[in-house]
Amino acid sequence: MAGTTATLDALLAEAAARLVAAGSPSARLDAEVLLCHVLGVERTWLYTWGDRQAEEAPTRRFRALVARREAGEPVAYLTGEREFWGLALATAPSTLIPRPDTETLVEAALALAEATRGRLLDLGSGSGAIALAFASERPGWRVLGLELRPEAVALARHNAARHALANATFRESDWFAALAGEDEDARFDLVVSNPPYIAADDPHLALGDVRFEPRSALVADDQGLADLRSLVKGAREYLLPGGWLLLEHGFRQAAAVREALVAAGYAEVASRRDLGGHERISLGRQPA
Repeated sequence: MAGTTATLDALLAEAAARLVAAGSPSARLDAEVLLCHVLGVERTWLYTWGDRQAEEAPTRRFRALVARREAGEPVAYLTGEREFWGLALATAPSTLIPRPDTETLVEAALALAEATRGRLLDLGSGSGAIALAFASERPGWRVLGLELRPEAVALARHNAARHALANATFRESDWFAALAGEDEDARFDLVVSNPPYIAADDPHLALGDVRFEPRSALVADDQGLADLRSLVKGAREYLLPGGWLLLEHGFRQAAAVREALVAAGYAEVASRRDLGGHERISLGRQPA
């Protein structure tokens, strides 16, 4: 980018043009988020003070971030943060970036959490987005997140502490493994998960932010269905009578997941649609 400093408006216009050329579908927004991150301000501040001259050091940092975004790095990794369910969550390349479609899973879990107290298990918690969103809305519930990668567990714990959500705890575990041998504390009213569900040969893995996210959190065998089917079978042991299993999946996988739920003996099997109208989650109830 030519020049050393410029007004904030000029910096944004310059960055947005670069990102449009690089194929960003949200070039102006990306530029604003990155500049706000560098300056430590809200976006509304930029609209008011856009004619201010940018200082040299922040300009250099901003341009360096824009160059990385040009190369495809996700904004959430560049800023180290993404908002989910109104919570500002720390993000890192060791975890998936929380996405709006996953709020469909949170909404469905909250709708089923009729009692003031209960227990929810979140499998493959990553940054803790699902567990913490639920915990923020149901303070009387005990929420446990299990996650395989220790660095992700540390990140989820950081996010819980950041929002003072003491009713949410996180442990390292390969799916249900950490619960083996436990009795009363290993049964839950709700079990939820956003597991890997993309097929290894899916062309979307070479596009956009997904290129930079951990492949182990994205890809599953059996055309993306292996982990979903494993969780359907495994959750029966950890659900209380009348409890619910809720799974996020790809928009073409709903029928296969419903079939697996029915075959495993769940009742009231159904799917729910995301904001784009796609069947994004499927659920079933443990018989009473």
